Amino acid sequence: MKQYLALCQRIVDEGVWVENERTGKRCLTVINADLNYDVANNQFPLITTRKSFWKAAIAEMLGYIRGYDNAADFRALGTKTWDMNANDNAAWQANPHRKGEDDMGRVYGVQGRSWQKPDGSTIDQLRKIIDNLSKGIDDRGEILTFYNPGEFDMGCLRPCMHTHTFSLLGDTLHLTSYQRSCDVPLGLNFNQIQVFALLAIVAQITGHKPGQAYHKIVNAHIYEDQLELMRDVQLKREPFPSPQLKINPDIKSLEDLETWVTMDDFEVIGYHHHDPIKYPFSV
Repeated sequence: MKQYLALCQRIVDEGVWVENERTGKRCLTVINADLNYDVANNQFPLITTRKSFWKAAIAEMLGYIRGYDNAADFRALGTKTWDMNANDNAAWQANPHRKGEDDMGRVYGVQGRSWQKPDGSTIDQLRKIIDNLSKGIDDRGEILTFYNPGEFDMGCLRPCMHTHTFSLLGDTLHLTSYQRSCDVPLGLNFNQIQVFALLAIVAQITGHKPGQAYHKIVNAHIYEDQLELMRDVQLKREPFPSPQLKINPDIKSLEDLETWVTMDDFEVIGYHHHDPIKYPFSV
């Protein structure tokens, strides 16, 4: 929580205005931010200076794990985060690759579970990682990446948090996650939750202790229509202590995650928070 607020304050104090062509808005921007989360001691990085809808963040990550490419599937899991990008993005609506309502194209989890090779076959990146880690193998290439420039035109949005690298030291698993762009008021807490939960879940299903999650952000920004709420409301509030995340111990495999797991298998303990803040979202 302190890291999050420190980054918000840094953007307010040091940020430079940058025009964003995609949204037509200005962003107050800083370059390079490094955050880390203590998964080993279950210090869940959930924002307390406003209400955070953490279940939607985990549901979105579960959809990536399953390789979903349709906003309706994400809604069924409990998150509407892809509704606007799938259906209200004018450029995507006019894209010949779009299959119809709710189609997201070849984004995020599709790349992670079905990266297409030139010969037409596919690579399941996540399966390879889980298989290796379950055997105690770290080949220094346990990398899950969603960033495929050759297929950017086949999806509704380039990935923001684009690569996850797992590292095994003894029986402890660590994670380093890379993000090219971050809407800090709206997106960052989702991203923090997902980095933390991804390490916790993968450690659990591969039989390792979770260690540290390192979250590296290149472009961290606050949109011009979000600035007043951040500066004059959220940054004025005192944070509460960090809660903890409880994951159903019966989740023991990738197949479990692909089939029966729901948001009922996750619980946050000790979450105290201030009132919600309705930040504008830019498509």
